[in-house]
Amino acid sequence: MFRQTATRLQSLPREKVKAFINSFDTVLTDCDGVIWLFNDALAGAPNVINRFLETGKKVFFVTNNSTKSRDEFLKKATDLGFNMTRDGIISTAYLAAQYLKHQGFSRTAYIVGSQGIVQELDAVGIKNIGFGPDVLKNGLGSFVNEELEKNPEVGAVVVGFDEHFSFPKLIRACSYADDPECLFVATNTDERFPLAHCVIPGTGAIVRCVETAAERKAFIVGKPNPYICEALIKEHNVNPARTLMIGDRCNTDILLGTNCGFQTLLVETGIHKECDVKSWLASNDPEERKLVPDVITSKLADLLEYID
Repeated sequence: MFRQTATRLQSLPREKVKAFINSFDTVLTDCDGVIWLFNDALAGAPNVINRFLETGKKVFFVTNNSTKSRDEFLKKATDLGFNMTRDGIISTAYLAAQYLKHQGFSRTAYIVGSQGIVQELDAVGIKNIGFGPDVLKNGLGSFVNEELEKNPEVGAVVVGFDEHFSFPKLIRACSYADDPECLFVATNTDERFPLAHCVIPGTGAIVRCVETAAERKAFIVGKPNPYICEALIKEHNVNPARTLMIGDRCNTDILLGTNCGFQTLLVETGIHKECDVKSWLASNDPEERKLVPDVITSKLADLLEYID
């Protein structure tokens, strides 16, 4: 309806907002910065999501966070008051496991990542190794000549967020990925997590390390890449034209919507604000224009009064 116009929700007549809400049957929403912040639900967010469900809309929580399994995300969601089911949780750990499953993968995966990836691979019966600390004990020479032993059963490398990322892990990952027959999958390429007193490198920093050393690109399953859309169409018969993507980050959430033909809504409770969008709206760069949402609002709770 308002494709890539960055229309302010509050500027629209009530009937046009209601028409906008009636124009989609499926809602995809990011989690952190949209429906919750850390371990607290954002005010009014559970009411909006639950009202969407009550009115018959399909709702999916779509997160690039690969550190937790779907069951863990579901527990968090229900504890915070969201009436979600497991089928409504789409995490990148889950997507990575589904991708390998659909490739008919039957060997062992080497993981640079967290427990969520392990759990999702286990759930589809894919053997995996690599989770946990892996540090240099006696120097690089000793590691390469005495400790490094490649598992011949490894046929895939899966890279996600890993707080134990180390030089030995980098060596193992790129050594396996150096084989062109080895599948090379990454959860997402989020650059960083800016905190008040520091910057935490995101999964993208780890992925780029492995890609550089392996001299090949990973297949990315997370936002903004359209693999999510393909999975939703295949498994849930989702119609992209009648789907809304809600997010707080334009280079992942909104770009996913643009890439997949979804309608898009930016909420200003996270990374990007209207002031960021204005520069892209005025840009002649087609890549920057892809970051422009259809509609902007201050917070998800703004929608509640318009949902019948």
